[in-house]
Amino acid sequence: MDVLAAAPDLEPDPSRGPLPTYRARVNAGRYAPDPAQAMIAENLQELWFRLRGYAPRPAAAAAAGGLLARLFRKRASEDGAAHAPIGLYIVGQVGRGKSMLMDLFFEAADVARKRRIHFHAFMQEAHQRIHLWKRAHPGEADPIPPLADTIAAEALLLCFDEFQVHDISDAMILGRLFDALFDRGVVVVATSNTAPDDLFKGKPGRDAFLPFIAEIKRHVEVLHLDAAKDYRRDRVRALPSWHVPADGRAERAMDQAFHELTGLHRGKPTALMVLNREVVVPQAHRGVARFDFDDLCARPLGPADYLAVAREFHTVLIDGIPRLNPENFDRARRFITLIDALYEARCKLLASAAAVPDTLYEHGENAAMFERTASRLNEMQSQDYLAQAHKE
Repeated sequence: MDVLAAAPDLEPDPSRGPLPTYRARVNAGRYAPDPAQAMIAENLQELWFRLRGYAPRPAAAAAAGGLLARLFRKRASEDGAAHAPIGLYIVGQVGRGKSMLMDLFFEAADVARKRRIHFHAFMQEAHQRIHLWKRAHPGEADPIPPLADTIAAEALLLCFDEFQVHDISDAMILGRLFDALFDRGVVVVATSNTAPDDLFKGKPGRDAFLPFIAEIKRHVEVLHLDAAKDYRRDRVRALPSWHVPADGRAERAMDQAFHELTGLHRGKPTALMVLNREVVVPQAHRGVARFDFDDLCARPLGPADYLAVAREFHTVLIDGIPRLNPENFDRARRFITLIDALYEARCKLLASAAAVPDTLYEHGENAAMFERTASRLNEMQSQDYLAQAHKE
């Protein structure tokens, strides 16, 4: 069975790939010159070249059951793993340009099947697929090989943004899942604030997680992006953060802020899994989330939901915060809890509102309770607050 397509005899093309694009944007003034970013771009360029012509084919019978499928799968895995280029794992502090560089690489990657996804969303999807497989195959013990077959058939190159492991349910399946993906020739490029050796550190059950760390270090080269400047924080600090009133002008300003922070005019919807339920995020990209006030405070959400939002996103945009009073105190109470979660995580907040923080909740029962929230909202607009790093 022909499993691996022959790679063409390719010569480097100095005008193509992530490195030429990065240099062109520096020369055009879109990016500030940064030697640490340039070093990462050079490594991404090397991987970009190694991936050209890389096309292992999934076994024809991989989706079928029985001995024949297992034999085909084993042969495909052996051939795929033997020819797979080593991936990259880019570690650096927030705002140093990791996601930007990976995006340049992903856009240029000459791979037939590729996918860029936030790691948290990937793991949610994996758990959902395992659940559906178990329902469709009662009594069959192991969903990991067919899950790996499906993922490998969809993407030979997986680019993960924000590679983090916080959930024990993720840690329990990661080792076997990634072992199976690497066996099938899948190449991984990831960005993270955490080095592989520090993943899931200090959590119960970490000893069982250590084989995964060893496995991923065999299949990726770990690079440290030591850029001195937090470019993202500088962008946030340059943006007005509280727009009053919440009218058309404010909406346009919020649209512009989202574009400045993400490069997109509109983010994609996603969802966070919290206690076996979904918290819907209407727009998200590159660690930035955008909600209407009602998305967060008119629904029955609680502290765990807001903590998940604060952990997952370094910057949150909220449209249309209304005046608050005893008649809508359920929403006000949720808003107080939300701001506490964002504040403790040092999330950056941009908002449009009916009033400045000190006059959002002026009269009636519970107005005094809101004074601390108003104080925190004012502090969150200060340069000292904006200069602090996000706590995950």
